[in-house]
Amino acid sequence: MRTSQRSRFATVLAHLVWASAACSSASPPPTGTFPVDPYTTTTSDSGALVIDVRTSPQPPSRGTNQVELTVTTASDGAPVDGLSLDVEPWMPAMAHGTSTPTVTPEGSGVYLVTEVYLYMPGVWELRTDIAGAATDHGTPQLTVQ
Repeated sequence: MRTSQRSRFATVLAHLVWASAACSSASPPPTGTFPVDPYTTTTSDSGALVIDVRTSPQPPSRGTNQVELTVTTASDGAPVDGLSLDVEPWMPAMAHGTSTPTVTPEGSGVYLVTEVYLYMPGVWELRTDIAGAATDHGTPQLTVQ
């Protein structure tokens, strides 16, 4: 093989190895699959509630995400059902939010938040108004790369 052919062969081989490695990397979990460990945990403004936040994907990424909020009492960790949650994704650095996601109670203190659109990298807040058996407010933060 001539030098130029060897060089082309080495280049093609390197590209094939790179492409093979890229294709075999682990893919992210499907949307709606939440990890066991929370992405973050925050306490409500009154201190009465604890909100565990899991995201799909986790960590959250640019685009549409799903969020699972688990609300428990700070005093004994009991799940809090029967709440109405209004969630507003807000980017404080840019002083703007995005479209309002849908919140669905799942039971056992779990609330599924779908269509959470985080279209820019940076710190986002999930400004959460809580009504029902408890009235409060919480502001979990998410960092999007």
